[in-house]
Amino acid sequence: MIIVMKPNVPDDAVQELLARIEAKGLKPLHMPGSERVVLGALGDERILADLALENHPYVESVKPILAPYKLVSRELHPHDTIVSIGNVGIGGSRFALIAGPCAVENETQLLASAKAAKAGGARILRGGAFKPRTSPYSFQGHGGGALELLAEVGREVGMPVVTEVLESGDVELVARHADALQVGARNMQNFALLKAIGQTRTPVILKRGMAAKVEDLLLAAEYILAEGNDQVVLCERGIRTFETATRNTLDLAAVPLLKAKSHLPVIVDPSHGTGIRSLVTPMALAGAAAGADGLMVEVHYDPAVALSDGAQSLYPAQMEALGKQLAQLLPVVGRTL
Repeated sequence: MIIVMKPNVPDDAVQELLARIEAKGLKPLHMPGSERVVLGALGDERILADLALENHPYVESVKPILAPYKLVSRELHPHDTIVSIGNVGIGGSRFALIAGPCAVENETQLLASAKAAKAGGARILRGGAFKPRTSPYSFQGHGGGALELLAEVGREVGMPVVTEVLESGDVELVARHADALQVGARNMQNFALLKAIGQTRTPVILKRGMAAKVEDLLLAAEYILAEGNDQVVLCERGIRTFETATRNTLDLAAVPLLKAKSHLPVIVDPSHGTGIRSLVTPMALAGAAAGADGLMVEVHYDPAVALSDGAQSLYPAQMEALGKQLAQLLPVVGRTL
């Protein structure tokens, strides 16, 4: 429920209403604006109705939040949220480029790939320490040692780092080393993990599940925000369809749709979205043109010897070329790299 207060409402009346809402076991929200104070109340609709807030002398209007995702919705939060990962903001007029290898393999590989990412205009370094793989015989990552190396290389090249967390028990460990946590497609509906991440204040990149609807992604984000962490970035990375020519079907229509429904920033991952190196750059540019707030791209100093996802990783020269093309395209859509 959204409660719009009348102009010049005294603070004690606002606090009294917030206390009434909380006393009923509901979650109160206080959103002071430049012209009006807006309150929110989340919880059982029957209890909300019993409060009869529309009769309060300082309440101008009361209306329900129609979307099932209350905190994520633009109904409650009409202005864009800018999520800060280290010193890099995602959202607003700046376009955030996140790049790095699929997996942290060794210091030489990570440092060379990080330098290639930065040379291409990336401001955030990605790299997997824990790798969920379809086959149990595929490379699973180096775990804790890779986290330390990722943080070290990030400091050396001057880039904040993001890496995936797989289990709720690892959230604290990963958050100690990374500037942002990534929830992969396979874990988008791991609700215990989402709640654990929500209890941190570490920024999160939440990837769309392989068979998830747009609403499913937004409700997954709601789990994180409901626990108190509003620093969430949504990531479109393709969904499974009947098409087998590409690894996934990159749903770029989801980008403007998500931005219309939610105040959270949206980025695109064309590497996992296509699985084919030659398609990464054109789909990255298409994602930027569709209104994405940033990209997450895989780059490896030598993809031919990559332990994970070499076929979709850009070579350093391709990464640099992508950065130059983005620099030309982004002013057309009102952004800068």
